[in-house]
Amino acid sequence: MVLKYHIGGGDFVNAGKASSAVKSVLKQLNVPQARIKRVVIALYETEVNVVAHAREGDIEAVIDSNKVTITVKDIGPGIPDLEEAMKEGFSTASREVREMGFGAGMGLPNIKRNSDDLHIESVQGQGTIVRITNDLKD
Repeated sequence: MVLKYHIGGGDFVNAGKASSAVKSVLKQLNVPQARIKRVVIALYETEVNVVAHAREGDIEAVIDSNKVTITVKDIGPGIPDLEEAMKEGFSTASREVREMGFGAGMGLPNIKRNSDDLHIESVQGQGTIVRITNDLKD
């Protein structure tokens, strides 16, 4: 099964819709709740990062009986220093984003913590591709 979603930069109202939709599908497939939670947290954090930092992005979630692979591609500024960005508390979010309660610098660390496999490619001035894979069985 393949699910696709578009994310608009700055669209905080709709941030989380893709992760909610994926959660619903995983529940219908009787995936264990603990597995669903990890997928949803990783995807939600990725959605918020696109909304907060990029002009737009696309999500593709490929779900099979054993795993879910989520690929998020955005058009945006890219991540200047990925190693630094992976540190808890590091943030490049604008003041406006922080005032809305986002941008605490926990996004990428939470994605990593809630992924069985995480791969990030980023090119400054072009965008970022985040690929998250999670097993669906214990």
